[in-house]
Amino acid sequence: MDRLKILVVDDESRMRKLVKDFLVKNNYDVVEAEDGSVALDIFFEQKDIALVILDVMMPKVDGWEVCREIRSYSKVPIIMLTAKADERDELQGFQLGVDEYISKPFSPKILVARVEAILRRTGQVSADDVLEAGGIQLNKAAHIVLIDGRQIDLSYKEFELLTYFMENKGLALSREKILNSVWNYDYFGDARTIDTHVKKLRSKMGEKGNLIKTIWGMGYKFEVE
Repeated sequence: MDRLKILVVDDESRMRKLVKDFLVKNNYDVVEAEDGSVALDIFFEQKDIALVILDVMMPKVDGWEVCREIRSYSKVPIIMLTAKADERDELQGFQLGVDEYISKPFSPKILVARVEAILRRTGQVSADDVLEAGGIQLNKAAHIVLIDGRQIDLSYKEFELLTYFMENKGLALSREKILNSVWNYDYFGDARTIDTHVKKLRSKMGEKGNLIKTIWGMGYKFEVE
């Protein structure tokens, strides 16, 4: 599959580099713009931008104006970054058609997780895609998991659980959330079901089982250093 292209717009070069490095590491192409004017030029020149990450406060043309301009021509997903955790800003963003709104400072891992979730939701990443992280390759269509190129044998629920962890990489997941998402609402089990499956899954994953971190008193997180 071709790498999807993301436009990162921020007047701080350090911030652009941080975001770019994490996106490139997760198999995205990244183009950068240091202000809103450059961003609009790039957006309308390059027709294959899949998503825009846009800072609000910028010289020349601010993020709101860029968003307005893009939205008058395109429904491309837009994530707004802002230093101000102001509810009015957030409402304005959603009124302009912003898909996600993230306040600085933020975790780049969370940003990447949001990017992946939005691209899946907007149908730009197929549900049949191969998920890759930390030497693990999971093919949802073929129901195959490879660890460092070697296939491992998982039960249906273990496969679903690993898929859910990888799709929500870097996010803290409560046991209740995992239960509802992987076992669905019609399952009348308890948290111990998850703990048992996680234990089996970790043991089958060998050393890679350490990527599933326990968050005491809450649940789990799939984290790749």
